[in-house]
Amino acid sequence: MKIIENVASDRGSKYAVSGAPVTSADEARAFIKELRRKKKFAKATHNSWAVLLPDAPLKNDDGESGAGMIIVRMLEREALQGHLICVTRWYGGKHLGGDRFRHVQDAVRIYLDQLT
Repeated sequence: MKIIENVASDRGSKYAVSGAPVTSADEARAFIKELRRKKKFAKATHNSWAVLLPDAPLKNDDGESGAGMIIVRMLEREALQGHLICVTRWYGGKHLGGDRFRHVQDAVRIYLDQLT
């Protein structure tokens, strides 16, 4: 499990990104469960994630509507199969509007850049 903290901060909201290779939906759920065992991530407002599995993409917005699909699209562009990426947000008290999607994209890009 790779975790990159403090990838973005905006109006009090803070972001982290994490990920790992997974080969099934069960492994994806186990990854998220393990991530949430860490106290800091258990207290997060959103843990939005996605993975491209052989049969179909799997995603979960975790209340951050549309975030999972952003991650799916970025994984598809990179043709990165079998690697889950999770973007975590701690809500800072102010709505970010569409900027929250830019932060999700930025977090995923940082993670992908460190894979290569």
